Amino acid sequence: MSGGRLRGIWGGLGGLLLATALMLTSCSTGGDGSDRVKVVVSILPLAEFVENVGREKVSVTVMVPPGASPHTYEPSPSQLVEVSQARMFVKAGSGVGFELAWMDKIIGVNKRMLVVDSSRGIGLRKMEPHHGRARDPHIWLSPLNARIMVQNICEGLIQVDPGNKDRYLQNKEGYIRKLEALDKDIREGLSGIESRRFMVFHPAWGYFAAEYDLIQMPIEIEGKEPSPQDMAKLIKQAKENGIKAVFASPQFNPQSAQAIAREIGGRVVLIDPLAKDYIANLRLVLSKLVQAMR
Repeated sequence: MSGGRLRGIWGGLGGLLLATALMLTSCSTGGDGSDRVKVVVSILPLAEFVENVGREKVSVTVMVPPGASPHTYEPSPSQLVEVSQARMFVKAGSGVGFELAWMDKIIGVNKRMLVVDSSRGIGLRKMEPHHGRARDPHIWLSPLNARIMVQNICEGLIQVDPGNKDRYLQNKEGYIRKLEALDKDIREGLSGIESRRFMVFHPAWGYFAAEYDLIQMPIEIEGKEPSPQDMAKLIKQAKENGIKAVFASPQFNPQSAQAIAREIGGRVVLIDPLAKDYIANLRLVLSKLVQAMR
């Protein structure tokens, strides 16, 4: 759906959607016939964090669906209804394109809901070289950052549902222990790796790389496909560093990654920065990185 058409929906149907949603929620705490706290999040990893803290006490809706790019996705009218029913919205808060484009409108749909900035307390880093002065939004890919995000989410749930404070605190502590175990396993898994460089199409892994003493070599140039001259430089760098695997995300076209992989006699390996099962996904990423960097 084009931006112009969607804006027309906002203008023409926004009031109707909101009125309908308020009627649906007037008799229900969760908006779904239950007493669960209705939470909307921008991206899938945030849903994982909310569900692990809230468990049976929350009902979570994700704005950017699996396979969609959080840099370009536009919400549907039905998602706006979900927002209008929510008691809490959790954003990454780190500069995710979807949030930059839509948060003002999302808040306008439901000014009563609590908006939790999960990045509060996290130092944002710049994107890789040749990405201008932009901040890197992918904060969740460091398990230590994830701990802070989970803490912020827990505080938000306690604010909107203080009666279940002890339950939320207990769930949070249990999940943080899992994140700490994940961090330990990643450090141990990468400890024997001498070559610390890996090539990736979209530079989503900057926080992960910084945390674990790795260097990501991005193919994308300021959010665009590389030029033939850039491709030649990247192929040379890959050969010089003995790189045989080029990592790509399922949300992006892997064409450039495939071209480089062919030139270096390597292969394209998919790793997902937006998978919902956060801990299992990072363990899978660790396994693929270790296999490629040995």
